[in-house]
Amino acid sequence: MIARRLCDRGQAFPLYIVVVAGLLFAALAFFAVGQASVVRSDAQGAADAAALAAARDARDHLVPGVDLGTLKAEGWKKLLDGRLLDAGRACVAARDFAAKNEATATCEPALPRFTVQVTTARTVGDSVVPGASGQHGTANATAVVESRCRLGAVADPSPAVSASPSPSPGAGERPASIEIKCKGEVLKFDPGKPEPWSVLARTLFAVRLVD
Repeated sequence: MIARRLCDRGQAFPLYIVVVAGLLFAALAFFAVGQASVVRSDAQGAADAAALAAARDARDHLVPGVDLGTLKAEGWKKLLDGRLLDAGRACVAARDFAAKNEATATCEPALPRFTVQVTTARTVGDSVVPGASGQHGTANATAVVESRCRLGAVADPSPAVSASPSPSPGAGERPASIEIKCKGEVLKFDPGKPEPWSVLARTLFAVRLVD
């Protein structure tokens, strides 16, 4: 009887080893999946931040040569449609922001949208999951610059103010004020005392992520 029990224990030992090995493998696999999930999450966060950085940079800068003080009604319509925003440096901002999040970025500007793809410097590391070892996290994100406002009334033009008693021939004209309607609110822009564009832009435009 004792010999039989020892035999049974001897037969159960290999099974015990197999079960423990299986549990160990499952634990390592779960750890690898969790690690991959963290890397993917980091990549998505970096992509979202980089896309928003690109859109905000475009919103905060006008194309060179635009003078709000002399802009006429047609120019204001273009501006409020987002057609006078400067996308030239936006992708640089996206790449810089991705670098701060330990990732590299490629950027596709197409006003009013900016699509960014990032690849993380961090990898999943060694993994028991086939094909997962050393993989970098990748993700895409798109941000859009949306106008909140539309052009309202434009006051009749008045001669531009000149320091000289006799204005030079061909002196420009500027509207006394521009009325801008923003979702129930009415803003008045004084061409004679223009606000910095980076401040005004945050009232006129919203920046958000899109699917």
